[in-house]
Amino acid sequence: MSQFLSLRNCLRLTIRLLRQFRRGEGMKAVIIMGSKSDLDYSKKIASKLADFGIDAVMRIASAHKTPEKVLEIIKEYEKEDVVFVTVAGRSNALSGFVDANTSKPVIASPPYSDKFGGADIFSSIRMPSGVAPMLVLEAENAALAVAKIFALKDEGVREKVVQFQENKRREIYKADEELR
Repeated sequence: MSQFLSLRNCLRLTIRLLRQFRRGEGMKAVIIMGSKSDLDYSKKIASKLADFGIDAVMRIASAHKTPEKVLEIIKEYEKEDVVFVTVAGRSNALSGFVDANTSKPVIASPPYSDKFGGADIFSSIRMPSGVAPMLVLEAENAALAVAKIFALKDEGVREKVVQFQENKRREIYKADEELR
């Protein structure tokens, strides 16, 4: 009887692991914007994520003005395989706030602003202890960072990351060849 229970437990574990590692299932990026003015930049991230085969959900909530809404969004996705991407210019409290309230990876990708000589970036760099959003500048790089996280679990995404990197290398070789 104990062998049967042990076998049954092994089968349950195997089924659970197979479901967990099914290609692409449930993996998505949740892009949280601080305001609607961040939408164009966020669309660039979502577009690049689609190239990697990763779904993106875009939401708007402000850590300064609607912190309870930010918490609702985090809670909504907490049981899923997600990476949060925060997009907030000016004073970026959003990235640290999201990171402090989730166990999921958080990528801070603030859009660049020429105002104040680009000083907005400093609000994304220094965080309190125990708060560690990853700062990735540029929409394409933010999507690549998300893809690399999901590539740990999904072979199809990993293959797309490798292909993307190879294409970038080819662009360099081609540019060099054109100069000759």
